[in-house]
Amino acid sequence: MLHKKYFATSFPFTCRILIEEMKKSITDTRLLIKKIQGGDKKAFQSLIEEYQQLVSHIVFRMVYNKADREDLCQEIFIKVYQNLRGFRFESKISTWIAKIAYNSCINYLQKKKIPLFADRVGGDKTIEDFSGNYILPDSLTEEKDIASRLQTEIAKMDPPSRTILTLYHLEEMSYIEISQIMGIPQGTVKSYLFRARKKLREKLMSKYQKEEIWHTDI
Repeated sequence: MLHKKYFATSFPFTCRILIEEMKKSITDTRLLIKKIQGGDKKAFQSLIEEYQQLVSHIVFRMVYNKADREDLCQEIFIKVYQNLRGFRFESKISTWIAKIAYNSCINYLQKKKIPLFADRVGGDKTIEDFSGNYILPDSLTEEKDIASRLQTEIAKMDPPSRTILTLYHLEEMSYIEISQIMGIPQGTVKSYLFRARKKLREKLMSKYQKEEIWHTDI
């Protein structure tokens, strides 16, 4: 059994390591951005590689048209490059990029006259249309099948609900970060997240057996 003295001595040491790693990460990000601001194209490519998954998560959650998704992702990173000189390190670079992605998607939906708070209706759409690239093969394990069902039902929700669920659960962002990205108060973020979870849980309960989904983290 580990003695209490071990924790007393090791815990501060662990904290110091974590703090040093955070400082190094912040320093590395600053250096990368400075290089991009100086015209280093390879540095910008590194930035794209690091944050393309974040941008894709937001775009794929908010935009249904597959043909427009890739163009929109490219447009977002063009905006990132064009506006990076004005980045003042007042927030995380991930939060700043996510905000550009979210606003770009909102502009896209407004131009296409797609209702922002309307749930997607079935009609003649297939499961693949609902969930884009997130649907999983039926031959996978039961756990992945449940994940597939979650993804399918999330894809049918309104864009703000899909975005909040994605940023909070998939990207593990805080209420503060989501508030900055979506331009809404933290209290509203919490309220939207609560309603989105409740709506998702109700949909799942109405379509699938309770014992299949009771243990999922919604």
